[in-house]
Amino acid sequence: MTETTKTAADSPDGRPDGSGAAAAEELRTLLLSRIQDVPDHPRPGVMFKDITPLLADAAAFGALTEALAELCVRHRADKVVGLEARGFILAAPAAVRAGIGFVPVRKAGKLPGATLGQAYELEYGTAEIEIHADALEPGDRVLVIDDVLATGGTAEASLRLIRRAGAQIAGVAVLLELGFLDGRGRLLAALDSAPLEALITV
Repeated sequence: MTETTKTAADSPDGRPDGSGAAAAEELRTLLLSRIQDVPDHPRPGVMFKDITPLLADAAAFGALTEALAELCVRHRADKVVGLEARGFILAAPAAVRAGIGFVPVRKAGKLPGATLGQAYELEYGTAEIEIHADALEPGDRVLVIDDVLATGGTAEASLRLIRRAGAQIAGVAVLLELGFLDGRGRLLAALDSAPLEALITV
């Protein structure tokens, strides 16, 4: 997937005066102002990006929900998949706002009934995620939403899981992309030209 430069005609509100880009920058500034850096969490040397202050701010959380719902509409999604656990918090209200269904992707063993699972590699060992076997219909267009794109392992596994269920990838949307970890590069093949939208990249 290649990066493209958005023109005025590509602005979310469709206005040719560039106000869409200004609105996007205003949103980015608002969201960044509500994300708190927590040093040395969960281990020394790690700078944790805490989104709980953003969630506690009704205006910021509302603006984030609107932005994610707009991406659902723009990419013609039929369902939203949220990744455990903070992805649930962002994806569920966006799905409601967009008027489409929400499907949780959970860690293995958390869902009752028949499930589809997908294993993926961690730095040390493996992990597995699951969805309900009947959660997606063949041909559904699915937008994956999560809070942070780091190394991309969970997101990549979710894309493979969605395709195994017979659905199509409408795209991936995240609040925050940690560009220095190159999760975007890891997702390229699994995205197969579907868009990756990050509201903030650091």
